[in-house]
Amino acid sequence: MDIYLVGGAVRDKLLNYPVHEYDWVVVGATPQQLIDQGYRQVGRDFPVFLHPTTNEEYALARTERKTGPGYTGFSCYSAPDVTLEQDLLRRDLTINAIAEGDQGQLFDPYGGRRDLQHKILRHVSENFIEDPLRVLRTARFAARYHHLGFSIADETKALMSDIVANGELEHLAVERVWTELDKALGERAPQIFIKVLRECGALQVLLPELEELFGVSPIEKNYPEIDTGEHVLLSLIEAAKLSSNTAVRFAVLMRDLGKNAKSQGAGSSHIGNQQREIKLVSNICSRLKAPREHRDLALLTCQYNTYCHRALELKPSTLLKTLEALDAFRRPERFRLFLLSCEADVKGRKGFQEIAYPQSAKFLQAFHAALSVDNKAILARGFEGKSIGEEIRRQRINAIAQTGSDTP
Repeated sequence: MDIYLVGGAVRDKLLNYPVHEYDWVVVGATPQQLIDQGYRQVGRDFPVFLHPTTNEEYALARTERKTGPGYTGFSCYSAPDVTLEQDLLRRDLTINAIAEGDQGQLFDPYGGRRDLQHKILRHVSENFIEDPLRVLRTARFAARYHHLGFSIADETKALMSDIVANGELEHLAVERVWTELDKALGERAPQIFIKVLRECGALQVLLPELEELFGVSPIEKNYPEIDTGEHVLLSLIEAAKLSSNTAVRFAVLMRDLGKNAKSQGAGSSHIGNQQREIKLVSNICSRLKAPREHRDLALLTCQYNTYCHRALELKPSTLLKTLEALDAFRRPERFRLFLLSCEADVKGRKGFQEIAYPQSAKFLQAFHAALSVDNKAILARGFEGKSIGEEIRRQRINAIAQTGSDTP
């Protein structure tokens, strides 16, 4: 048998990009041969094995044939007569269809190195159109390598649009959609992922609530961007600068859903958008089966971001009430993520990217002041029952008031 390093590890080595995982393809072998050498089979639809020492994935070379709709609608053929070239042909992009032998020699039958040099994301073959997940993967690679100058080939964009038009995206499992969305939000330029999905029509299918923000003019003053959708993308850029946490970036992505044209009607203000946002975000998180940490942070950002923006104006009692609503004392790390999502929202405006956001410091100041209250001392003074909580709140409000009204 012959074993080759394939896919992302080869691509990123050639780009001098960090390599996080290694995938291997085995040519000329049977499943039993690998099992006899201690490999553990894990693939259900086609033979994939885990190395007995490294636990890295080794897949037998295979070909695929489209048999039904969606990501899983394939039949696979894997046997010792499948060549390396045949296995590479079934892959999505040419830059992912390069293999490396055990002596470091490269096998590149479909021009992957050329496309790396020209910074092009191009499909390997017309079979690209058979797998709808490739729309999301290609958009994600565009987000990952945008800072290097990569763009998607026009002919590949056309195939992505064809996949959407054929209704193939509707057959994707929501778990796969969420996985790709979460990975894309973690890339260096997550806004490019959204832009690419818009260009091929996929955003309207996967996140129609977000698509509907584009073309909606912001009502609020001091929002110089073209429309609300543009504001979301600018905020996503700022969120990527502030935090690598995808929950923060997701919260920013969900921030303005209540301002869509369908909800507000012609000529109306954005009154009531918070209630719409909460409902829309809840529906999206349920539909995509988003993790609880992403859902909760997005909902808190929708509900309380205006309190954060107005932190310098709020009374001590209101600051404390907001901290309690955010569950800041039990979930301090999430509270800090909330502040980052609010900061990204404010900075996501043309000309506002470098402004200070003292509201975060004000809320943190109030948070630490409230924490300074000695609960044990209150108990030692004989407070009981309901009066304990009342006294704690009273002292916390006083502590916040004593921090002063100066902007931190």
